[in-house]
Amino acid sequence: MVVSAPSGAGKTTLCKRLLRHDARIEFSVSFTTRPRRPGERDGVDYRFVDRKEFERLRRGGEFVEWASVGENLYGTSVSAVQEASRDGREVLLDLDTQGAASVRKLFPDAVLIFIMPPDRKALEERLEKRATDTPREVARRLALARGEVEKSPGYDYVIVNEDLDTAYRQLRGIVEAERCRTARQKGRLAAILREFVDRRPHFG
Repeated sequence: MVVSAPSGAGKTTLCKRLLRHDARIEFSVSFTTRPRRPGERDGVDYRFVDRKEFERLRRGGEFVEWASVGENLYGTSVSAVQEASRDGREVLLDLDTQGAASVRKLFPDAVLIFIMPPDRKALEERLEKRATDTPREVARRLALARGEVEKSPGYDYVIVNEDLDTAYRQLRGIVEAERCRTARQKGRLAAILREFVDRRPHFG
């Protein structure tokens, strides 16, 4: 699952809540060159590296996708995603729209979810309220948000986060619905069918 959103739309809060309540989902920790925010932990929220180390990993083919967002770089480990895919594990990726498009190319069955703010004014208020960015940074994030929102029609699902509890219920609903897809249950369904076939009554 890939979750994207403009900065301040509530993506991180929703993802952390989902991971806290659903042990079947694991978080794919991205690499980034951006400074660590208060309370963030290396290897848990992100793998924080400097630009030189990031470029070394990129040249070595370590990233399934990487993107430049403002003045910072972000990248997702190709080996980690491939290993999870082989094992059939459920992995949650927190990526921007550019990264989501790259993942879709490599993993066509990936589920893309976009978290949408109810309107521009609400997004601006949320960015200002969290008080982690300068006014200049808030303005830059709002400018980036337009391009991200314009790409939302390319996602499988869009959740408008006007009320956090409602948005979370919708996110959980998407997860459960995707788990019920026939294509994702082939092994289990085949085993159940075999039981019915093997135990058919014989007459005469």
